[in-house]
Amino acid sequence: MEIIAPFQEVIDEIKEKGGDAIKYCYQCGKCDTVCPWNKVRKFSMRKLIREATFGISEIEKEEIWRCTTCGKCPERCPRDVKQIDDMMAIRRMATGYGVFAGPVKPYRTVASGLAGQGNPFNEDRKTRAAWAEGIGVKPFKEDMEYLYFPCCYCSYDPRLKKVAQATAKVLKKAGVSFGILGEKENCCGESIRKTGNEDLFKKLAKENIKAFVDAGVKKILVSSPHCYHTFKNEYPMFKVNFEVVHVSELLPQLIRDGKLKLTGEYARKVTYHDPCYLGRHNGIFDDPRDVLKEVPGLEFTELPEARMDSTCCGMGGGRVWAETEKHERFSNIRVDQAIEVGAKELVTACPYCITALEDSRLVMNHADDIEVKDITEVILEVM
Repeated sequence: MEIIAPFQEVIDEIKEKGGDAIKYCYQCGKCDTVCPWNKVRKFSMRKLIREATFGISEIEKEEIWRCTTCGKCPERCPRDVKQIDDMMAIRRMATGYGVFAGPVKPYRTVASGLAGQGNPFNEDRKTRAAWAEGIGVKPFKEDMEYLYFPCCYCSYDPRLKKVAQATAKVLKKAGVSFGILGEKENCCGESIRKTGNEDLFKKLAKENIKAFVDAGVKKILVSSPHCYHTFKNEYPMFKVNFEVVHVSELLPQLIRDGKLKLTGEYARKVTYHDPCYLGRHNGIFDDPRDVLKEVPGLEFTELPEARMDSTCCGMGGGRVWAETEKHERFSNIRVDQAIEVGAKELVTACPYCITALEDSRLVMNHADDIEVKDITEVILEVM
Protein backbone atom coordinates (compact mmCIF):
# COMPACT_ATOMS: atom_id res chain seq x y z
CA MET A 1 0.00 0.00 0.00
CA GLU A 2 1.35 3.42 -0.92
CA ILE A 3 1.99 5.70 2.05
CA ILE A 4 0.04 8.94 1.69
CA ALA A 5 1.95 12.14 2.50
CA PRO A 6 0.52 13.01 5.95
CA PHE A 7 1.52 9.61 7.27
CA GLN A 8 5.10 9.63 6.03
CA GLU A 9 5.94 11.51 9.22
CA VAL A 10 4.68 8.49 11.18
CA ILE A 11 7.13 6.26 9.32
CA ASP A 12 9.90 8.75 10.04
CA GLU A 13 8.92 8.83 13.73
CA ILE A 14 9.08 5.04 13.99
CA LYS A 15 12.58 5.00 12.54
CA GLU A 16 13.71 7.93 14.68
CA LYS A 17 12.44 6.32 17.92
CA GLY A 18 13.99 2.96 17.36
CA GLY A 19 11.83 1.01 14.96
CA ASP A 20 14.51 0.92 12.24
CA ALA A 21 15.31 -2.79 12.24
CA ILE A 22 18.45 -2.29 10.16
CA LYS A 23 19.91 0.27 12.53
CA TYR A 24 18.66 -0.98 15.90
CA CYS A 25 16.64 -4.21 15.94
CA TYR A 26 18.73 -7.22 15.06
CA GLN A 27 15.74 -9.60 15.18
CA CYS A 28 16.89 -11.46 18.29
CA GLY A 29 13.28 -12.31 19.12
CA LYS A 30 13.47 -11.59 22.85
CA CYS A 31 10.30 -9.51 22.51
CA ASP A 32 8.46 -12.58 21.29
CA THR A 33 9.74 -14.82 24.09
CA VAL A 34 8.30 -12.55 26.81
CA CYS A 35 5.10 -11.44 25.05
CA PRO A 36 2.01 -12.77 26.88
CA TRP A 37 0.26 -13.39 23.57
CA ASN A 38 2.59 -16.30 22.96
CA LYS A 39 1.11 -18.02 25.99
CA VAL A 40 -2.25 -18.24 24.22
CA ARG A 41 -1.57 -18.02 20.47
CA LYS A 42 1.21 -17.32 17.97
CA PHE A 43 2.19 -13.65 17.78
CA SER A 44 5.35 -11.84 16.73
CA MET A 45 6.19 -8.31 17.80
CA ARG A 46 9.55 -8.79 16.08
CA LYS A 47 7.76 -9.34 12.76
CA LEU A 48 5.61 -6.21 13.24
CA ILE A 49 8.67 -4.09 14.00
CA ARG A 50 10.40 -5.42 10.90
CA GLU A 51 7.35 -4.72 8.72
CA ALA A 52 7.07 -1.21 10.16
CA THR A 53 10.63 -0.52 9.13
CA PHE A 54 9.88 -1.31 5.52
CA GLY A 55 6.75 0.80 5.06
CA ILE A 56 3.87 -0.55 7.16
CA SER A 57 2.28 -2.35 4.26
CA GLU A 58 -0.56 -4.01 6.18
CA ILE A 59 -2.27 -1.61 8.59
CA GLU A 60 -5.53 -3.37 7.81
CA LYS A 61 -4.56 -6.54 9.66
CA GLU A 62 -5.64 -7.33 13.18
CA GLU A 63 -2.12 -7.96 14.52
CA ILE A 64 -1.23 -4.28 14.96
CA TRP A 65 -4.01 -4.01 17.55
CA ARG A 66 -2.92 -6.94 19.71
CA CYS A 67 -0.15 -5.24 21.70
CA THR A 68 -1.42 -4.53 25.24
CA THR A 69 1.52 -2.18 25.93
CA CYS A 70 2.33 -4.34 28.95
CA GLY A 71 5.96 -3.22 28.87
CA LYS A 72 7.60 -6.63 28.91
CA CYS A 73 9.36 -6.40 25.55
CA PRO A 74 10.88 -2.88 25.97
CA GLU A 75 12.18 -3.98 29.38
CA ARG A 76 13.94 -7.01 27.85
CA CYS A 77 15.04 -5.48 24.54
CA PRO A 78 18.87 -5.25 24.30
CA ARG A 79 18.72 -2.47 21.70
CA ASP A 80 16.08 -0.12 23.19
CA VAL A 81 13.79 -0.43 20.17
CA LYS A 82 10.79 1.13 22.02
CA GLN A 83 8.17 -1.26 20.72
CA ILE A 84 5.26 0.51 22.42
CA ASP A 85 6.10 3.82 20.73
CA ASP A 86 6.28 1.99 17.42
CA MET A 87 2.89 0.33 17.86
CA MET A 88 1.29 3.63 18.84
CA ALA A 89 2.74 5.29 15.75
CA ILE A 90 1.41 2.52 13.49
CA ARG A 91 -2.01 2.78 15.12
CA ARG A 92 -2.04 6.55 14.61
CA MET A 93 -1.72 5.92 10.92
CA ALA A 94 -4.46 3.27 10.96
CA THR A 95 -6.72 5.63 12.91
CA GLY A 96 -6.02 8.36 10.36
CA TYR A 97 -7.20 6.04 7.61
CA GLY A 98 -10.18 4.91 9.69
CA VAL A 99 -8.98 1.30 9.65
CA PHE A 100 -10.14 -0.74 12.66
CA ALA A 101 -9.81 -4.48 12.11
CA GLY A 102 -11.62 -7.35 13.78
CA PRO A 103 -12.34 -7.05 17.51
CA VAL A 104 -11.23 -3.41 17.75
CA LYS A 105 -14.09 -2.08 15.59
CA PRO A 106 -15.82 -0.85 18.80
CA TYR A 107 -13.07 1.78 19.07
CA ARG A 108 -15.16 4.01 16.81
CA THR A 109 -18.07 3.93 19.28
CA VAL A 110 -15.72 4.40 22.22
CA ALA A 111 -14.17 7.47 20.61
CA SER A 112 -17.63 8.93 20.07
CA GLY A 113 -18.51 8.50 23.74
CA LEU A 114 -15.23 10.02 24.86
CA ALA A 115 -15.64 13.01 22.57
CA GLY A 116 -19.26 13.65 23.52
CA GLN A 117 -19.61 12.65 27.18
CA GLY A 118 -16.00 12.30 28.34
CA ASN A 119 -16.31 8.56 29.00
CA PRO A 120 -16.02 5.41 26.84
CA PHE A 121 -19.52 4.17 27.72
CA ASN A 122 -21.27 7.28 26.32
CA GLU A 123 -23.05 7.61 29.68
CA ASP A 124 -24.50 10.96 30.67
CA ARG A 125 -21.70 13.16 31.97
CA LYS A 126 -24.03 14.46 34.69
CA THR A 127 -24.17 10.99 36.29
CA ARG A 128 -20.40 10.61 36.63
CA ALA A 129 -20.52 11.20 40.40
CA ALA A 130 -23.58 9.01 41.02
CA TRP A 131 -21.34 6.34 42.59
CA ALA A 132 -20.71 8.72 45.51
CA GLU A 133 -24.33 9.37 46.45
CA GLY A 134 -25.19 8.64 50.06
CA ILE A 135 -21.64 8.18 51.39
CA GLY A 136 -20.79 11.79 52.18
CA VAL A 137 -18.28 12.55 49.43
CA LYS A 138 -17.99 16.29 48.83
CA PRO A 139 -17.18 18.33 45.71
CA PHE A 140 -13.52 19.29 45.57
CA LYS A 141 -12.54 22.65 47.04
CA GLU A 142 -9.18 24.37 46.87
CA ASP A 143 -8.45 23.88 50.57
CA MET A 144 -8.75 20.08 50.27
CA GLU A 145 -5.54 18.04 50.09
CA TYR A 146 -6.51 15.59 47.34
CA LEU A 147 -8.68 15.48 44.28
CA TYR A 148 -9.89 11.88 44.15
CA PHE A 149 -10.12 10.86 40.48
CA PRO A 150 -11.81 7.43 40.39
CA CYS A 151 -11.58 6.84 36.57
CA CYS A 152 -14.36 6.03 34.10
CA TYR A 153 -14.75 2.40 35.10
CA CYS A 154 -15.03 3.18 38.81
CA SER A 155 -17.53 5.92 37.96
CA TYR A 156 -19.87 3.92 35.70
CA ASP A 157 -19.26 0.17 35.81
CA PRO A 158 -21.48 -1.55 38.44
CA ARG A 159 -18.66 -3.79 39.74
CA LEU A 160 -16.04 -1.05 39.79
CA LYS A 161 -18.30 1.50 41.50
CA LYS A 162 -17.77 -0.66 44.58
CA VAL A 163 -14.04 0.10 44.37
CA ALA A 164 -14.63 3.86 44.27
CA GLN A 165 -17.04 3.56 47.19
CA ALA A 166 -14.62 1.43 49.22
CA THR A 167 -11.83 3.91 48.53
CA ALA A 168 -13.93 6.89 49.59
CA LYS A 169 -15.06 5.15 52.78
CA VAL A 170 -11.48 4.26 53.71
CA LEU A 171 -10.32 7.82 53.06
CA LYS A 172 -13.14 9.26 55.15
CA LYS A 173 -12.44 6.92 58.07
CA ALA A 174 -8.76 7.86 57.92
CA GLY A 175 -9.60 11.57 57.99
CA VAL A 176 -8.11 12.31 54.57
CA SER A 177 -9.17 15.66 53.10
CA PHE A 178 -10.46 14.96 49.60
CA GLY A 179 -13.18 15.78 47.11
CA ILE A 180 -14.28 14.94 43.58
CA LEU A 181 -15.00 16.93 40.43
CA GLY A 182 -17.75 14.65 39.10
CA GLU A 183 -19.15 15.88 35.78
CA LYS A 184 -16.30 18.36 35.37
CA GLU A 185 -13.81 15.56 34.73
CA ASN A 186 -13.12 13.51 31.59
CA CYS A 187 -11.46 10.20 30.95
CA CYS A 188 -7.70 10.62 31.44
CA GLY A 189 -7.24 9.61 27.78
CA GLU A 190 -4.55 6.96 28.30
CA SER A 191 -6.28 4.06 26.57
CA ILE A 192 -7.57 6.02 23.58
CA ARG A 193 -4.07 7.37 23.07
CA LYS A 194 -2.74 3.80 22.96
CA THR A 195 -5.22 3.07 20.15
CA GLY A 196 -3.62 5.82 18.07
CA ASN A 197 -6.16 8.61 18.54
CA GLU A 198 -3.75 11.35 19.57
CA ASP A 199 -6.11 14.22 18.80
CA LEU A 200 -8.81 12.91 21.11
CA PHE A 201 -6.26 12.27 23.85
CA LYS A 202 -5.12 15.88 23.63
CA LYS A 203 -8.70 17.13 23.76
CA LEU A 204 -9.48 15.11 26.89
CA ALA A 205 -6.20 16.03 28.54
CA LYS A 206 -6.56 19.75 27.93
CA GLU A 207 -10.12 19.78 29.27
CA ASN A 208 -9.02 17.88 32.38
CA ILE A 209 -6.08 20.17 32.96
CA LYS A 210 -8.30 23.24 32.71
CA ALA A 211 -10.74 21.71 35.21
CA PHE A 212 -7.90 20.85 37.59
CA VAL A 213 -6.28 24.27 37.38
CA ASP A 214 -9.58 26.13 37.69
CA ALA A 215 -10.40 24.12 40.83
CA GLY A 216 -6.98 24.69 42.38
CA VAL A 217 -5.94 21.03 42.32
CA LYS A 218 -2.38 20.26 43.41
CA LYS A 219 -2.54 16.58 44.39
CA ILE A 220 -4.46 13.91 42.49
CA LEU A 221 -5.30 10.57 44.12
CA VAL A 222 -6.23 7.79 41.70
CA SER A 223 -7.54 4.22 41.76
CA SER A 224 -6.39 3.39 38.21
CA PRO A 225 -2.73 2.83 37.32
CA HIS A 226 -3.63 4.03 33.83
CA CYS A 227 -4.73 7.40 35.19
CA TYR A 228 -1.63 7.42 37.39
CA HIS A 229 0.68 6.85 34.44
CA THR A 230 -1.03 9.44 32.28
CA PHE A 231 -1.27 12.25 34.83
CA LYS A 232 2.29 11.67 36.03
CA ASN A 233 4.17 10.85 32.84
CA GLU A 234 2.14 12.21 29.92
CA TYR A 235 0.31 15.35 31.11
CA PRO A 236 3.66 17.13 31.71
CA MET A 237 3.85 17.44 27.89
CA PHE A 238 1.26 20.19 28.40
CA LYS A 239 3.58 22.03 30.83
CA VAL A 240 1.76 21.03 34.01
CA ASN A 241 3.01 18.92 36.91
CA PHE A 242 0.49 17.70 39.46
CA GLU A 243 1.52 15.51 42.36
CA VAL A 244 -0.02 12.14 41.52
CA VAL A 245 -0.58 9.41 44.10
CA HIS A 246 -2.01 5.94 43.61
CA VAL A 247 -4.23 4.80 46.47
CA SER A 248 -1.91 1.83 47.10
CA GLU A 249 0.86 4.33 47.88
CA LEU A 250 -1.27 6.30 50.33
CA LEU A 251 -2.59 3.31 52.31
CA PRO A 252 0.74 2.27 53.91
CA GLN A 253 1.41 5.88 54.86
CA LEU A 254 -1.98 6.11 56.58
CA ILE A 255 -1.25 2.87 58.45
CA ARG A 256 2.19 4.11 59.58
CA ASP A 257 0.68 7.40 60.76
CA GLY A 258 -1.93 5.56 62.80
CA LYS A 259 -4.82 6.96 60.79
CA LEU A 260 -5.89 3.53 59.57
CA LYS A 261 -6.60 1.02 62.32
CA LEU A 262 -6.74 -2.53 60.98
CA THR A 263 -8.49 -4.43 63.75
CA GLY A 264 -10.63 -7.02 62.00
CA GLU A 265 -9.48 -10.58 61.43
CA TYR A 266 -9.03 -11.58 57.76
CA ALA A 267 -8.45 -15.32 57.94
CA ARG A 268 -7.97 -15.92 54.22
CA LYS A 269 -5.12 -16.89 51.92
CA VAL A 270 -4.52 -14.00 49.51
CA THR A 271 -2.30 -13.41 46.51
CA TYR A 272 -1.55 -10.19 44.66
CA HIS A 273 -1.53 -9.45 40.93
CA ASP A 274 0.83 -6.64 39.83
CA PRO A 275 -0.91 -4.38 37.27
CA CYS A 276 1.43 -3.55 34.38
CA TYR A 277 0.94 0.21 34.66
CA LEU A 278 1.45 0.25 38.42
CA GLY A 279 4.36 -2.17 38.62
CA ARG A 280 6.41 -2.61 35.48
CA HIS A 281 5.73 0.88 34.08
CA ASN A 282 5.94 2.84 37.34
CA GLY A 283 7.85 0.72 39.83
CA ILE A 284 5.17 0.41 42.54
CA PHE A 285 5.59 -3.13 43.87
CA ASP A 286 6.14 -3.00 47.63
CA ASP A 287 3.41 -0.62 48.83
CA PRO A 288 0.40 -2.86 48.06
CA ARG A 289 2.20 -5.90 49.48
CA ASP A 290 3.14 -4.00 52.63
CA VAL A 291 -0.51 -3.09 53.13
CA LEU A 292 -1.76 -6.65 52.70
CA LYS A 293 0.87 -7.98 55.12
CA GLU A 294 -0.43 -5.57 57.78
CA VAL A 295 -3.92 -7.12 57.67
CA PRO A 296 -4.51 -9.28 60.77
CA GLY A 297 -4.87 -12.97 59.98
CA LEU A 298 -4.22 -12.59 56.25
CA GLU A 299 -1.97 -15.27 54.78
CA PHE A 300 -0.06 -13.80 51.84
CA THR A 301 1.40 -15.85 48.98
CA GLU A 302 3.06 -14.76 45.75
CA LEU A 303 2.03 -15.75 42.26
CA PRO A 304 4.68 -17.57 40.19
CA GLU A 305 5.03 -14.55 37.87
CA ALA A 306 5.24 -11.44 40.04
CA ARG A 307 6.67 -7.93 40.16
CA MET A 308 8.60 -7.19 36.92
CA ASP A 309 7.64 -10.61 35.56
CA SER A 310 3.92 -10.17 36.22
CA THR A 311 1.63 -11.49 33.49
CA CYS A 312 -0.52 -8.80 31.86
CA CYS A 313 -4.29 -9.10 32.39
CA GLY A 314 -4.80 -8.29 28.68
CA MET A 315 -6.69 -5.01 29.03
CA GLY A 316 -3.95 -2.48 28.29
CA GLY A 317 -3.30 -0.75 24.99
CA GLY A 318 -7.01 -0.02 24.53
CA ARG A 319 -7.95 -3.71 24.54
CA VAL A 320 -10.22 -3.10 27.50
CA TRP A 321 -12.73 -2.12 24.80
CA ALA A 322 -11.95 -4.95 22.38
CA GLU A 323 -13.42 -8.43 22.38
CA THR A 324 -10.88 -11.16 23.11
CA GLU A 325 -11.70 -14.80 22.47
CA LYS A 326 -12.29 -16.65 25.74
CA HIS A 327 -9.45 -19.09 25.13
CA GLU A 328 -7.03 -16.22 24.38
CA ARG A 329 -7.47 -14.22 27.60
CA PHE A 330 -4.28 -13.72 29.61
CA SER A 331 -6.43 -13.29 32.70
CA ASN A 332 -7.39 -16.98 32.52
CA ILE A 333 -3.73 -17.80 33.12
CA ARG A 334 -3.65 -15.45 36.10
CA VAL A 335 -6.74 -16.95 37.72
CA ASP A 336 -5.31 -20.46 37.24
CA GLN A 337 -2.05 -19.37 38.86
CA ALA A 338 -3.93 -17.98 41.86
CA ILE A 339 -5.83 -21.26 42.23
CA GLU A 340 -2.59 -23.25 41.96
CA VAL A 341 -0.98 -21.37 44.87
CA GLY A 342 -4.05 -22.06 46.98
CA ALA A 343 -5.32 -18.49 47.21
CA LYS A 344 -8.94 -17.82 48.07
CA GLU A 345 -8.71 -14.18 46.99
CA LEU A 346 -6.89 -12.62 44.05
CA VAL A 347 -6.24 -9.01 44.98
CA THR A 348 -5.07 -6.25 42.69
CA ALA A 349 -5.06 -2.45 42.44
CA CYS A 350 -6.37 -1.71 38.95
CA PRO A 351 -9.95 -1.42 37.59
CA TYR A 352 -8.91 -2.91 34.25
CA CYS A 353 -7.32 -5.92 35.94
CA ILE A 354 -10.40 -6.47 38.10
CA THR A 355 -12.58 -6.38 34.97
CA ALA A 356 -10.42 -8.97 33.19
CA LEU A 357 -9.98 -11.25 36.19
CA GLU A 358 -13.69 -11.16 37.07
CA ASP A 359 -14.59 -12.02 33.48
CA SER A 360 -12.22 -14.97 33.51
CA ARG A 361 -13.41 -16.19 36.89
CA LEU A 362 -17.01 -16.16 35.68
CA VAL A 363 -16.39 -18.12 32.46
CA MET A 364 -13.94 -20.66 33.88
CA ASN A 365 -15.72 -23.73 35.22
CA HIS A 366 -13.29 -24.32 38.09
CA ALA A 367 -12.90 -20.84 39.63
CA ASP A 368 -15.98 -20.61 41.85
CA ASP A 369 -13.95 -20.76 45.07
CA ILE A 370 -11.79 -17.70 44.39
CA GLU A 371 -12.77 -14.03 44.67
CA VAL A 372 -11.29 -11.00 42.91
CA LYS A 373 -10.92 -7.85 44.99
CA ASP A 374 -9.37 -4.41 44.95
CA ILE A 375 -6.96 -3.71 47.78
CA THR A 376 -9.26 -1.03 49.21
CA GLU A 377 -12.08 -3.55 49.51
CA VAL A 378 -9.86 -5.73 51.69
CA ILE A 379 -8.87 -2.79 53.90
CA LEU A 380 -12.46 -1.64 54.32
CA GLU A 381 -13.41 -5.06 55.71
CA VAL A 382 -10.87 -4.92 58.54
CA MET A 383 -11.22 -1.31 59.61
